[in-house]
Amino acid sequence: MGTTELAHLSDHLFSLAIATYSIAMVCFCAEYAFGRQGRVAATSGVPRAAETPAAAKVLVGAVGVVAPPPATAADVAPTDAGRHDARRAVAGRAGRAGIGVAVFGVLLHAASIAIRGAAVDRVPWGNMYEFSSVAGLVAVLAFLTVLIRQPRLRYLGVFVLLPVIVLMFLAGTVLYAAASPLVPALHSYWLAIHVSSAAVGTGIFMVSSVATLLYLVRMRYEHVVVAGNEPRSVASMGARLPGSDALDRMAYRTVAFGFPVYTFGIICGAIWAEAAWGKYWSWDPKETWALITWVVYAAYLHARATAGWKGSAASVINLIGFTTLVFNFFVVNIVVAGLHSYAGLN
Repeated sequence: MGTTELAHLSDHLFSLAIATYSIAMVCFCAEYAFGRQGRVAATSGVPRAAETPAAAKVLVGAVGVVAPPPATAADVAPTDAGRHDARRAVAGRAGRAGIGVAVFGVLLHAASIAIRGAAVDRVPWGNMYEFSSVAGLVAVLAFLTVLIRQPRLRYLGVFVLLPVIVLMFLAGTVLYAAASPLVPALHSYWLAIHVSSAAVGTGIFMVSSVATLLYLVRMRYEHVVVAGNEPRSVASMGARLPGSDALDRMAYRTVAFGFPVYTFGIICGAIWAEAAWGKYWSWDPKETWALITWVVYAAYLHARATAGWKGSAASVINLIGFTTLVFNFFVVNIVVAGLHSYAGLN
């Protein structure tokens, strides 16, 4: 099979991976929608305000978790119990199907990247299209890895897969680059090390940003319920989300894992810069924004270790870090000219 045929096969597998992730997202969405009485409810520590009598509301710790009254046999009619069992069964099947479909999508996605590399006879992350593809794959793998430790959170795949699908759609349209050799400046073994580390860090940070956004929604929901009010608008989504502690741990642990990888990528980039341009740091726009991103995530990890900055304040820092990362990838790569102008856009 020639280079052109391999490139076309890679593109087709890339499109199939997007379609497969979309199906998995629908499955997770079904579990999120129908799992209020099943697995979803088991990860949610606060019932809706309408379901909790005012006398039964108890503050637990600083997050204001409400303890529901103990259930009795008389609380649920037999017909309601049967209906709830059916909903649990539907939600469970949908969630398990979502995992299976997502794993199949990962295989298609990984095959697309590998075949792209075979088509161009190099590492397949030499432009924005390829970088986006690798980062999206890492994000899905990071989420599936989280599920190994916390399988009850699988329905959160609807929130993780959505940005991955959007990123891949942009990669396949706006950022697409035809399979071609690298520009001479990128002919170095450091490309495989530096860019792959940046892509892995980006994918992990994407999962953390999703968990952080959901954490803020959940915290807002808990505060509204503790105040005895009915959650409205975005806050009402918190009823179906895991407890704020679980989301906070997920956000923190993913950053704690991705930060050393991203740091390693920056160090490797500096070493490569010295070999290519004669100095380790040139204050190129992309280097500068990479450093800004690193400083913000370092501040987030420091904030998490400082008692006064835990919770929402630290979460805002996390989101600022991801915002600088996105700005560096899209705006600096496409709009700003510099030493790293290798977007590869057609």
